[in-house]
Amino acid sequence: MSYQVLARKWRPRNFETMVGQNHVLKALRHALSDNRLHHAYLFTGTRGVGKTTIARIIAKCLNCEQGISSTPCGQCDICTAIDAGRCVDVLEVDAASRTKVEDTRDLLENVQYAPARARFKIYIIDEVHMLSGHSFNALLKTLEEPPAHVKFLLATTEPQKLPITVLSRCLQFHLKHLSIEQIANYLQQVLTQEQLPFDEAAVFDIARAAQGSMRDALSLLDQAIAYGEGKIHTADVQNLLGTIDNQYVVTLLEKLAQRDIKAALLLIADLAERAADFQAILAELISALHYIALAQVADDILPTSVGQRQAFYSLAKQFSSQDVQLFYQIALIGRRDLPLAPNPRDGFEMIVLRLFAFTPVSGETSVKKKTAEPQINKEITPIKSINPPVAVVVEPPVKPAAIPVKTEGDPWPALLLALDLGGVTYALASQCGFKSWQDDRLQLSLSPKHKALLHEQQLQLLTQAVTKHVGHDCKVIIQLEDPVNRTPALLQQELKVANLQEAVQRLQQDPGVHLLINTFGAKLDEESIELV
Repeated sequence: MSYQVLARKWRPRNFETMVGQNHVLKALRHALSDNRLHHAYLFTGTRGVGKTTIARIIAKCLNCEQGISSTPCGQCDICTAIDAGRCVDVLEVDAASRTKVEDTRDLLENVQYAPARARFKIYIIDEVHMLSGHSFNALLKTLEEPPAHVKFLLATTEPQKLPITVLSRCLQFHLKHLSIEQIANYLQQVLTQEQLPFDEAAVFDIARAAQGSMRDALSLLDQAIAYGEGKIHTADVQNLLGTIDNQYVVTLLEKLAQRDIKAALLLIADLAERAADFQAILAELISALHYIALAQVADDILPTSVGQRQAFYSLAKQFSSQDVQLFYQIALIGRRDLPLAPNPRDGFEMIVLRLFAFTPVSGETSVKKKTAEPQINKEITPIKSINPPVAVVVEPPVKPAAIPVKTEGDPWPALLLALDLGGVTYALASQCGFKSWQDDRLQLSLSPKHKALLHEQQLQLLTQAVTKHVGHDCKVIIQLEDPVNRTPALLQQELKVANLQEAVQRLQQDPGVHLLINTFGAKLDEESIELV
């Protein structure tokens, strides 16, 4: 007997063995049980998620000799004939090969005749969007008012290409991508039934590569079985798929956390010797950064399908959330630009070097901390106004209103810095001045010109933030009047002016600037200097 591929051998024969798509199966079960049958169904979704499979199961549900139900027997002559594809009353057509109007007319020529053996004559039209405009026109009238013994089951991967006149005549169901866990669990069941040894990690690699398609997963599993001589091992599957062990990516991120750039470059050299696909490695790196960001949100949040879960939880403690977001953006943009590099390895190395260039010096931001008195971290940054670039001193405060001044008798600037605020609420608070704080009542004043910021929702959020910080209930009152004390926003503006003046002075004293002026007759445009 000839070998039957897994995708055909393990095609579900009833709703109970279907994987996923519960939102569709529930509606179909109820409709079949209550005999509320529509004359035309349209199943949409990407390849390999079960559109045609569901259509064939419905054909059995409608024609089973035991009666119409959501649980066909699968044993009667009609059910076995439909499973074998030889039931004369179930016509399955690939629209991609029958696009002409003549084909559609031939298909519908016998629609008025009663079925030969079954209860219903069923037309299953796959990839129905491939029909021509004239073919759709020939189909419309029959699709709208077919004989009572006829049912249409249409399937397509591109429903947007269907005429609205066809969509309006069908009961539509959209099938979703299958999750990695759903695919992996089903593949493990298949391998167990087939009595084939497997590594769980290898099965998850296949499930990820299938990208939501069960048919693709089973086809890849067939390849892996042949490649591994009947055994599914992680190394074999990675060689087959062109992927790498994500331990390499974990190690690379650990070197990034340790700022060991030499070790990172040696690791890249080792990958190059293994003829690794750097485009795939970069994709794994992006996924790893995503997992780290998730791990920073809560413990034990990563799904079981993620390999090296504990390593990602460990890395989540070594980077700040801002660093992870920055690394993710750098890697994402690098993936877009990688094809432009002279060769993939060079491009990947530059991306990794960029990650190191934007990694804070050890001890600065490993764990995000709040302080009552923020420090100005001065660093040299190129400015755009002069070419070649010269240096300007800038501040990188954690919050835009980080106030490095303690005002006697005014706790508001330091308190605001300690509160967990953002957006409009933070803008409102920064424009307020301190009046008094007595009996757990914080009174602030807001200039009438900023009254557009004052809303009940923002006041509630501000009150909640202050209450959380002080540890007991308190009330915040904002009065529309010009503040007596300087507001945090005003203090921040004064700080920026002072920093800009300092930057101008440093540029005026910079030897590089003097060299440009003396050599080329350049002139320092002070108005163009900006804090980055």
